[in-house]
Amino acid sequence: MTTGDWVAVMPVKRLGAAKSRLRGAVPAPRHGELALAMVRDTVAAVLAAPAVAELLVVTDDPVAAAAVSALGARVVPDRPAAGLNEAMRYGADEVAGLGRHRAVLAGDLPALRPEQLDAALKDARPGRAFVADAAGSGTVLLAAGPGEPLDPRFGLGSAAAHAASGARALEGDWPGLRQDVDTPADLHTVLGLGAGIHTCALLRDAGLKVACVSAA
Repeated sequence: MTTGDWVAVMPVKRLGAAKSRLRGAVPAPRHGELALAMVRDTVAAVLAAPAVAELLVVTDDPVAAAAVSALGARVVPDRPAAGLNEAMRYGADEVAGLGRHRAVLAGDLPALRPEQLDAALKDARPGRAFVADAAGSGTVLLAAGPGEPLDPRFGLGSAAAHAASGARALEGDWPGLRQDVDTPADLHTVLGLGAGIHTCALLRDAGLKVACVSAA
C-alpha cells in the first residue's frame, strides 16, 4: 500500500522518435520495443516505491500510454507539445499542482530500484533538488516541494543548469537511479547493474548475446 505523498511525473516521447543514440543496440525493427521496455521497467520501479502516491506519464504515444496504464500509471496527453521541459512542467505544476511534492524522472532507468528512489525523495525535502546522472552532466530526477515551481532545465549540461537555478544536488549512492540509457555502452552498464524484467525479456527475445541479470 502506498504511504507516500510524492507525485512522480515521467515524460515519454513517441516511441518511433525515442533514443536515437541507442539505435543499433537491437535490430532496427525492435528499437521502439526496447525504448518501451525501459519505460515499463522504470514505471514499475517508480510505482513500487512507497514514497510515491501517484505516477503521471505525459505522452502522446498510444502504445506507451496503454502499456503504462496497464502497470498503474495515470496518462495525460502532452498538451503543450513544446518539448521535454514543457511536458515536465505541465505534468508537475499544472496537472499535479503546485500544492504537491513533485518529482520528474527520466523514463530510461531500467535498473532503478524502488528503495533508491525512496531514499532520493527523502533527501530531496525541502525545496528543489536534483539527482545528476552517472556521467555527472545530465539530470535523472528533479524534485520540487509544495509551492515551488518545478523550473526544469533538462538538456545538454542540465546538472549545471539545475544547480545554477538554485536546486540542491543530491549526493546519494543510487546507481540504478543515476544510470540512464542513451547509448549501447549505457545499456551494457545497466545490464551489469541488473535491468528490469521487461528490458531483459526484450533483449533476450532480440537475441542479444550478453548477460542480463534482472533487478531484484
